[in-house]
Amino acid sequence: MKDILSMTLPELQNAVQELHEPKYRGAQIYHWLHVRKVTDFAQMTDLSSALRTKLESEFCIKRLFIARRLASCMDDTVKYLYRLPDGQHVETVLMHYQHGWRLCISTQVGCKMGCQFCASTIAGYVRNLSASEMLLQIDETERDAGVTVSGLVLMGIGEPLDNFDNVIRFLDLLSDQKGRTMSLRHVTLSTCGIVPKIKELAERCSGLTLAVSLHHPENSGRNQIMPVNRKYPLPELMEACQYYFARTGRRVTYEYAVMEGENDSMEDARKLAALLKHQQAHVNLIPVNAVKERNFHADRQAAQRFMQYLEQCGIHATVRRTLGSDIQAACGQLRHEAGCVESMKREE
Repeated sequence: MKDILSMTLPELQNAVQELHEPKYRGAQIYHWLHVRKVTDFAQMTDLSSALRTKLESEFCIKRLFIARRLASCMDDTVKYLYRLPDGQHVETVLMHYQHGWRLCISTQVGCKMGCQFCASTIAGYVRNLSASEMLLQIDETERDAGVTVSGLVLMGIGEPLDNFDNVIRFLDLLSDQKGRTMSLRHVTLSTCGIVPKIKELAERCSGLTLAVSLHHPENSGRNQIMPVNRKYPLPELMEACQYYFARTGRRVTYEYAVMEGENDSMEDARKLAALLKHQQAHVNLIPVNAVKERNFHADRQAAQRFMQYLEQCGIHATVRRTLGSDIQAACGQLRHEAGCVESMKREE
């Protein structure tokens, strides 16, 4: 059956005409799905029962199901492990800031990128998420938490630019003025650095904030911890980021996971400042999350020294506030645990 929540308004209007219904019915259905956010065709009360029957025979409205929900005792952070219709799992994190509620969503089941410090790759890559499965992370979280999400981060499990077409469809649906109306200025997309897609994104989504996972100021070090750098080395990545800024006017954020003894020395800070000195950049320093399968650790004092040095060099930098540290808020940990449990059940 067709995934109706992933369809654009023109696609939906064409689909209802194929069912021998007037075109305006498509707009009614679209409103029910993306504004009213109904979960069943029976809830579309201004449609005839005959049309609802047709829709049920041709289309499905997907749902996600909460497999696990962890609420932090330290702050308002809530982490969800969602079960998808095919039994796979993804993670979503709800965070509270002074300006409102922000949601970090996944774009793939697993990840191919193989970053050495990240838990998302441990359980392996399975598939891309559809646009509807990304939208549903917002809808189901808002329903469960009773809040309205005002900001979005594509920084959960998966590499968004490796699922480019579905992510673009998701962003189009999210920002559609006849539907959900979220400005892309409230959306941040994080990438490990797929250069051709960064340039294509610049042509497609001018309001979006681009966050690049950098994590090391040199090719040699980045090659070791981020395999993508072997295909798209730092000079190419920096050129793509400059292109993004030139096309969109949006300052690029560089994510830098501070790892003790790996990339947190003052020499590393000096090299990073030299790398970014000609860019309109913001550096987001992230004390790396501890993952039991990885041997990386954070030193918050080193992160503070790193930030102070960058600021002295005229590069705006912040140290990310740690949220949800008591609930395994690092991406991929809950999914990995769920996979281990399922494996144990099968062995039994």
